[in-house]
Amino acid sequence: MATLLLVWHSGAQGLAQLGQFAAFPPVLLGAGLLLMGVGLLLRARLAWAMTLILSLLVGGLALWTTRHLDTVFFLAALLIVVLMVWARRFNRSSVATSSLFALLGVGSLLIYALFGSLWFGEGFAPPIRTLTQALYFSVVTMSTVGYGDVVPKTDPARLFTVSLIVLGITVFATTLSVVVGPLIGGSLKRTLEKRMHHASRRHHVVIVGASALAQALQQSLKARAVPTTVILPEGMASPYPEDIDMVVGDPSRSQTLQQAGVPQARAVLVLRDDDADNAFIVLAVKELAPSVRTVAAVQDARNVAKIRRVQPDMMFAPQLLGGELLARSLLGEPIDNALINDLLQGKSEEC
Repeated sequence: MATLLLVWHSGAQGLAQLGQFAAFPPVLLGAGLLLMGVGLLLRARLAWAMTLILSLLVGGLALWTTRHLDTVFFLAALLIVVLMVWARRFNRSSVATSSLFALLGVGSLLIYALFGSLWFGEGFAPPIRTLTQALYFSVVTMSTVGYGDVVPKTDPARLFTVSLIVLGITVFATTLSVVVGPLIGGSLKRTLEKRMHHASRRHHVVIVGASALAQALQQSLKARAVPTTVILPEGMASPYPEDIDMVVGDPSRSQTLQQAGVPQARAVLVLRDDDADNAFIVLAVKELAPSVRTVAAVQDARNVAKIRRVQPDMMFAPQLLGGELLARSLLGEPIDNALINDLLQGKSEEC
């Protein structure tokens, strides 16, 4: 009894400076519910669990404080019922909600540390009597730095320090695992996926560009289960599906072509809307991998002769090809594979 009276007397001076924290439990619980509200909007499972726990604490605190069923208790009970009824809707894992949980944990621990440091302040040497001293001791102890300039001298102060060390390690470890862990894991996963894509780019077709022709060809190759890799320049919005294997960079640079696996490709189809760009890219491909088959699109029929000079294995001029096939169809002239190959390879006089 004498010890309790001594502790009470020693903490009286510290409590006098902590009057603004007199309503600490309700304020902390209310702030926690507000923070978890953002997570509930994201339908995060962690936010649902934390809100359920905080609601139980709010209801229990209201019942213990007022000794009867008041409005706060009924609101907490209603919130618990709603959470239980809609429990299946909260099935998402959100880094944002995990961050809120970590923030709530660190904030709660800091308030606990400040409150306890001032409460047991006279049990330390030198005594902790101001918020600045309490903040300094709390941060040094929670971070396990322990300079040794503030030392607990009484048993209550020692027990409080032990609890602060244990809680500090637990909260900080949880914060690292909940917030930092997924971020590092996500970055590592993306890096491994890129390396695996690069290693698996063999006997595939490389499509350069995002023209309507390139998109239609990609869909046709996908329907035939032919692996494809698309090269898009930086800053261009991708019109392709999200699951497509894509390389972003300048397709006229050998580094980008290497990343797309051009030396191991079955063919490279240069299908951009600019004929000059197509010519430069064909030259870059032939310099890097002369044995790889190249196909160049010719958007303007007047550029057919210029594109032929870079010697692609196949040219595709929609205007000339469509016009020739339409004329032969109207006149009843034969159309066979040999004719189409001649048109695509630029051997026909019409092309």
